[in-house]
Amino acid sequence: MNVAERLKTARNALARRSYREAHAACMEILRHDPKNAEAFLLLGILTADHANHQKAVELFDRALGYDPYLNAAIASKARSLIALNQRERALEVARSIADLQSVDPHTLDTLGVVFSRAGRHEDALLYYQAALENGSDQGNYYYNYGAAYQFLGRIDEARAAYRQAIERDPEDARSYAAIVTITRQSETDNDISKLEALFPRFADDPNARLNIGHAIAKAYDDLGQGAQALYWLEKAKALKKQELAYDPAFDRAVFEQVRALAGIEINPRPDALGPIFITGMPRTGTTLVDRIVSSHSQVTPAGELTDFGLLLKRAVRSPGPFVLDANTLAAGATADLEQIGSAYIAHVRKTIGISSPTFTDKMPLNILYTPLILKAMPNARVICLKRHPADTVLSNYRQLFATTYSYYNYAYDLETTARYFAQFNRLVDHFQDVLPNTRFATVEYESVVSGIERETRRLLEFCGLDFEQACVDFHTNQAPVATASSAQVRQPLYSSAMARWRRYRPGLDAMLDILVEEECLDPAELKA
Repeated sequence: MNVAERLKTARNALARRSYREAHAACMEILRHDPKNAEAFLLLGILTADHANHQKAVELFDRALGYDPYLNAAIASKARSLIALNQRERALEVARSIADLQSVDPHTLDTLGVVFSRAGRHEDALLYYQAALENGSDQGNYYYNYGAAYQFLGRIDEARAAYRQAIERDPEDARSYAAIVTITRQSETDNDISKLEALFPRFADDPNARLNIGHAIAKAYDDLGQGAQALYWLEKAKALKKQELAYDPAFDRAVFEQVRALAGIEINPRPDALGPIFITGMPRTGTTLVDRIVSSHSQVTPAGELTDFGLLLKRAVRSPGPFVLDANTLAAGATADLEQIGSAYIAHVRKTIGISSPTFTDKMPLNILYTPLILKAMPNARVICLKRHPADTVLSNYRQLFATTYSYYNYAYDLETTARYFAQFNRLVDHFQDVLPNTRFATVEYESVVSGIERETRRLLEFCGLDFEQACVDFHTNQAPVATASSAQVRQPLYSSAMARWRRYRPGLDAMLDILVEEECLDPAELKA
């Protein structure tokens, strides 16, 4: 057998996602050459593509056992470790490749992705630059390069990189969406006609339709044409909504279980600084408040972390694939929460490299762990953002969430999003009634916008921090921002996002009726 030819066959099949053909070729190679490192590497990549990252790591280790200097296996292993939320180990593996000059562009790009997902965007940029300098001309590498620039607030350079990606791949839906996201569209300078012509080419591609359709909707929103924006959002989401088949019963069970947990005994430590969790529905000002609080000299922003939920899941060993579900939450009530809290703090400090007295974790969904967080860390604070109900629902519907993150699948339908918000709203009201007000506080987005210094002082006092002017001047903070608000939070505070829902009527009327029915909205406001 010609092993080189069979490896080529396996590589080509894997590139086409012809997984059975790739697997068969690799197994045939290993029958003839049981120590073939590249065959194990390709099997590891195939396994990682199917989200079995634990098994993938084992296969990458098999490859490295036969060829310790197989850089592609090192990078792929690091990427699977990141997927397993083992950031510290992933970075250690990634950094074991010291001589970047000898590394191929694909491996360099993979390493960049590892550092990006670990929140090390400055490091990621270096790997993306090296990939491009090593002769790569792929649009995907330019997209990753642009995303790193965007997270670092270097918007002009991000835009240039996205355009380079489109030049190499004129149907690169992600780059089109990224450019429109960070570039305000105007009547005289917009990409609407180009994007509308591109949209029909993706009749069978749910993800591309999401990207292009959301970009068109954002452009129409910039032009103040709410009806057209809603039209394109519905078109953008239709195919993906059908594919995901969201089940509201899953989230209802989660909300019911969290409400039951709110009665557990919490004994706050009054004088100790602790982690600051900034939570709420997405797109309600969580990034803004994170920038305000983390601009304090005693606070480090740790980003959006899934660490608490993962540590809880591992501790309770609940069945099923979901980290956040009713079973895991119920089991959390009898877990050793103080041990989980200590492990969370130690892990975050080590992996993020935090030396300041405290840090922020702005994962919005941590709101659903609030009682467990406060029991696990009696010196923690949880801040929950609230925003006008109609603006909250609309902003979630308008947001292009990561399609691999199932917890936001409610956002593919306006009415479903309204029902989800009603459950969230009732839960937060209950938290305000039963949780210690020294450890749980709400803040209204509109209040921050209308009274930035007043609300900043209140937030800092709640967190046990002295007032610092830098927190009011949050837009000068140069720390990376890896969220949808990466461009907005580098600007001075603005009020144009308030009452956006009014510009979208009458297309929102069915959603507004639900908010009235659920007692989230005063019907008199709809007549104003």
